[in-house]
Amino acid sequence: MGVTPRDEMWMRRALALANEAMRHREVPVGALMVKRGEIIAEGFNRPIASHDPTAHAEIEVLRQAAYHLKNYRLPGTTLYVTLEPCPMCLGAMIHARIGKLVYGAADPRQGAAGTVFSIHNSENLNHRIPVVGGVLAQECGQLLKDFFSVRRTEIAELGTR
Repeated sequence: MGVTPRDEMWMRRALALANEAMRHREVPVGALMVKRGEIIAEGFNRPIASHDPTAHAEIEVLRQAAYHLKNYRLPGTTLYVTLEPCPMCLGAMIHARIGKLVYGAADPRQGAAGTVFSIHNSENLNHRIPVVGGVLAQECGQLLKDFFSVRRTEIAELGTR
């Protein structure tokens, strides 16, 4: 499964959402869900503002999409996210039965779609998710690097006061 111009178009929207997360001082991850060529849900990381460790961009999108479709199962959907999902998020996607996952930057610490874990295609689970990774990976990864660079600088400056 290769990257399509449509994948890049949707990932650019996810990047805009990640930038919105950064404006809210959240880790800049944005996500959206598409069904039949239309966005049915979109969101960004909100764990800090919501005091909710599960408020990752993907979980926000899964919740909105399920509400929109009035169904906790989301077959025929594609979830776009700027960072490879963690195990929690990938597990939720499997439970929701999404049709496809497209992500931007790989997560070398907790990526669950092939980088560290391969939950998306585990034979021990009852649903497998086709994955396309690396869509606009450089842009997605740079946004995260820039965010954490600023955060490290802010922390260092606090330490010198």
